[in-house]
Amino acid sequence: MADGVLIGFSDHPEALRLDRANRHGLVAGATGTGKTVTLQILAQGLSDAGVPVFAADVKGDLSGIAAAGQPNEKMLARAQAMHLDLQPQAAPVVFWDLFGQAGHPVRTTVSEMGPLLLARMLELNDVQEGVLTVVFRAADEQGLLLLDLKDLQAALNHAAENAKALSARYGNISPATVATIQRKLLMLEDQGGANLFGEPALQLSDLMRTDGSGRGYVNILSGERLISNPRLYATFLLWLLSELFEELPEVGDPEKPRLAFFFDEAHLLFRDAPPALLEKVEQVVRLIRSKGVGVYFVTQNPADIPDAVLGQLGNRIQHALRAYTPVEQRGLKAAAGSFRPNPAFDTAQTIQALGVGEALVSVLDEKGAPTVVQKTLVRPPASRLGPLTPQERALVMAQSPVRGLYDEARDRDSAYEMLQRKTAETAAAPPEPKPEKARPPAKEKPSEIETMGKAFATSMLRTIGNQIGREIMRGVLGGVRRRR
Repeated sequence: MADGVLIGFSDHPEALRLDRANRHGLVAGATGTGKTVTLQILAQGLSDAGVPVFAADVKGDLSGIAAAGQPNEKMLARAQAMHLDLQPQAAPVVFWDLFGQAGHPVRTTVSEMGPLLLARMLELNDVQEGVLTVVFRAADEQGLLLLDLKDLQAALNHAAENAKALSARYGNISPATVATIQRKLLMLEDQGGANLFGEPALQLSDLMRTDGSGRGYVNILSGERLISNPRLYATFLLWLLSELFEELPEVGDPEKPRLAFFFDEAHLLFRDAPPALLEKVEQVVRLIRSKGVGVYFVTQNPADIPDAVLGQLGNRIQHALRAYTPVEQRGLKAAAGSFRPNPAFDTAQTIQALGVGEALVSVLDEKGAPTVVQKTLVRPPASRLGPLTPQERALVMAQSPVRGLYDEARDRDSAYEMLQRKTAETAAAPPEPKPEKARPPAKEKPSEIETMGKAFATSMLRTIGNQIGREIMRGVLGGVRRRR
């Protein structure tokens, strides 16, 4: 469609309007109900319309969007029933990977991540987060660049060694707290988190490219290994959203988004998140719309997403849900209640009865109001269902527009090197001489005559003293005897 992305057909075509695509959206449903295929259809449709896309691929299936589809009989029959001419076509794709194995490395600096998100990644408590904030502040004031994890470790060591001086200025800094943060950093390194931090850092402009024919690149973040560390996964994607929010200028409601951002396994972002982080997510989602960025959360149940965020998601595609437990039943009720009801069917019952490739769809109309929910048969994709082979992925990467820009890491002069030099200079400097204590003046050695005179006088006094003592004792004892 010229002004939208075709999702599928109810009794009429159901499409996501491009001029409402920055109003965010939700793709939900139980495992195996077709969420990934719907994500693939939306991503390729937006790409065809000239909108760059960023999406995390947590299972590896989404990589097939880089290859033309090979429709089977079932897919062809569905397309024919929709009166749809299915033309196999690949989308232009750039692969990214935090570990640099299945895509171009993705890096940011420790300073750009900031203490709030880093504390979330390290699972720090409030006291530890406060100390980390002080370390960032002190490093900034001393001109210490925090680029990678070894820079942060060096800054923490420096803070522990100067805890007394920093505590006098910023409040109590316990070396024990610093040691705890350092241990958390070691755990993050063991999980591969060190790959995220360093240079060259990701430039957002490289996520917003179009190819020679005007189609937007689909940026796919490899998540098969990353998803094993959900904190790292969720924090990185939140950082990326925050950077888009901070750097992009206001554009209001454009004719089409500048970027569409798909957050798969979205429940990982909100699980055990502290209130300050939830507030930040809500703020970013609410305000990033005016930057021309549409955010689409992909999750199993709408109940996984806080109400304050869920209320910002105007375009909704709901696949089947199961409701066997009380918690699932509450989630089903919440999902059904979020749609504008259709008098033709009961929304809650229909959600449970949906088959694979079917969904309830409600999108925003030209006035920005949600349409009446419709039971929709989702269209088959033009690209391949299923992952690329390693050889196909390598070929796509060899033709990537960012090939060679991020593949080699750089390690420039930063906090670690600066503090190493400072320590070496301190160790090499000669010790300052200690001031000598004033000695008392030497006594003159007495002469031999003086020595003999002093000895004679001492002997004379001792003799006289003994004689007087005896006279006194005799007088006393004599008096005693007389009394007897």
